[in-house]
Amino acid sequence: MAFAYFQIVDAVVAARILNATLVVPKLDQTSFWKDSSNFSEIFDIDWFISFLAKDVKIIKEPPQKGGKAVRPYKMRIPRKCTPQCYLKRVLPALLKKHALRLTKYDYRLSNKLDTDLQKLRCRVNYHALRFTDPIQELGKRLIQRMREKSRYFIALHLRFESDMLAFSGCYYGGGEKERRDLGAIRKRWKTLHTSNPEKGRRQGRCPLTPEEVGLLLRALGYGSDVHIYAASGEIYGGEETLAPLKALFPNYHTKESLSRKDELTPFLAHSSRMAAIDFIVCDGSDAFVTNNNGNMAKILAGRRRYFGHRRTIRPNAKQLYHLFTNRGNMSWDKFSSQVRKVQKGFIGDPMEVKPGRGEFHAYPAACICEKTDENKSNPGSNQEIVNRTGIRKAIGEPAYPVYTDEEADGSDTEDDPTGTGEEVVIT
Repeated sequence: MAFAYFQIVDAVVAARILNATLVVPKLDQTSFWKDSSNFSEIFDIDWFISFLAKDVKIIKEPPQKGGKAVRPYKMRIPRKCTPQCYLKRVLPALLKKHALRLTKYDYRLSNKLDTDLQKLRCRVNYHALRFTDPIQELGKRLIQRMREKSRYFIALHLRFESDMLAFSGCYYGGGEKERRDLGAIRKRWKTLHTSNPEKGRRQGRCPLTPEEVGLLLRALGYGSDVHIYAASGEIYGGEETLAPLKALFPNYHTKESLSRKDELTPFLAHSSRMAAIDFIVCDGSDAFVTNNNGNMAKILAGRRRYFGHRRTIRPNAKQLYHLFTNRGNMSWDKFSSQVRKVQKGFIGDPMEVKPGRGEFHAYPAACICEKTDENKSNPGSNQEIVNRTGIRKAIGEPAYPVYTDEEADGSDTEDDPTGTGEEVVIT
């Protein structure tokens, strides 16, 4: 679901660059999760079309000619294609063929664009893409139920399903069974190169384990009484894998544990709709934490900055690897001190990084007003307290977003581990 966000947003911008009509994007239904959901079953399609009417003409179905739907010409766009690239490579084909189907539309638009195009990205991402009413209603009910349990809560995006682990090529000590299980799944991506699991961990490319996330949060000062909402699919290893995290944070909740059976049943067979429910709860949390630096983490980080600062914690996995490896050789005080040190710049403190750095979906600086002089002159505006649950809550936070010191590389190394990508039709 998060991967579709990137593609839909960039498809609208590409249509604007080409002055073309966009057909509502067709979502990938051949992924690992085999989700048959179409655009209108996840997003409010009429709102999407009407909100963007002044920016791009959007239609629900391909145009017809002679009573038959126009058959678009298939075309693959180079990665990180700039506006000039679109005008030079794509526009001539569009003028000649009249309709194009842009296949595997992932990371096909440059990260850096002119301000007006970046602002269009924000209009699509933060305003035009609105979930359907049934998804929104359940998501809001789950937030309310979390609030009834605790005044503050953390949302944890725990991406530790078998497809993610297989795609990453990482190894977590499960012996031959793990190698066999994940190796079988990994074969579906024929273009993946042979991985070096140890090298991947050293370079910070592997998702943190549930236990590692728990240790990270405890080291950052979050107490065992904190309530956690976990957004995830089926965790590889099940309850055995989750046990160390639940021991550190017993108040552990999921959409399954918070929902009545009749509430969740309509969504159970549709992973994208289930992910959308998680997305809403994560967005409504006081602190959002992730065990990876993937697409959902980037989108939520940007969204939480755009709508006003709410803390987003992402792991400095490369540095944390060495601490987790040597955890048994140091005291807890030393371990937690070192964790806080390496996480500096990754815990969502205000103004940790200059605007304009990193991947735009995570750092939408062009869409957020700078602080006023009055705010800049208030040296106490960024002070914090820690409440009794251990969750830091900022006092007098500035209007400008929180930037982390992590400079997202905006690279193409993280393909969608669940499918082949959405298709975009323009005419």
